[in-house]
Amino acid sequence: MRRRIAAEPRDRFHLQLMLALTFSTGVIDAVGYLGLDRVFTGNMTGNVVILGMGLVGGGNLPVVGPLLALGGFMAGAALGGRVLKSAEPGWSPRTTALFSLVATTMLVVAVLLLFIENDLSHAGGVAITTTLGAAMGVQAASARFIGVKDVTTVVVTSTITGLAADSRLGSGASSGDSLRRGSAVVLILAGAAVGAALLQWHLGVGLLLAGALTAAVTALGTIHSKHVAPYAD
Repeated sequence: MRRRIAAEPRDRFHLQLMLALTFSTGVIDAVGYLGLDRVFTGNMTGNVVILGMGLVGGGNLPVVGPLLALGGFMAGAALGGRVLKSAEPGWSPRTTALFSLVATTMLVVAVLLLFIENDLSHAGGVAITTTLGAAMGVQAASARFIGVKDVTTVVVTSTITGLAADSRLGSGASSGDSLRRGSAVVLILAGAAVGAALLQWHLGVGLLLAGALTAAVTALGTIHSKHVAPYAD
């Protein structure tokens, strides 16, 4: 198993890991939006739009939840940026620590929800979405540091733009990027569908899946980093 992981080219392996986290984001956002008062925990563009409409009373949309999730995301991204400020390029022990933090947060929240879903108050839901927003901010900063092109793990708007703009109907400049971009879009879509389906079972199950997937990505990334040469200066 370790030999197979070590044999994978770094860029391709990192792409596969970030695509897995993109799927996880779809799951988490479905849980947040459908199960926790219409709040996105990964897609901050959606939160900003909801917040803008909510401020004028449009559709009885929430304000506090999206605002705190946005603040949590920014705090998490700032933490990630601070921790990785002097880290070596690529996957490093600091990257492992940050992704481990994300996975642990998801799993703890999932277990908590498995026990208190029926007694979850509105304030408790807001606290959870804020916490998950912070975790996703850490993930986004870490994914940005690893630097897989077109795969931020938390949003696909720019990915869709590049996919369409470089297609045959656009500039025609598309190359191998199309598969990577298309995979990111399909996976976040699939994650959202899975997250919505799991909500019919229990609020915490989707987060349990996302946390387990993030933990697996963390373990695989760590194993792989120990068998590849560091980036050249």
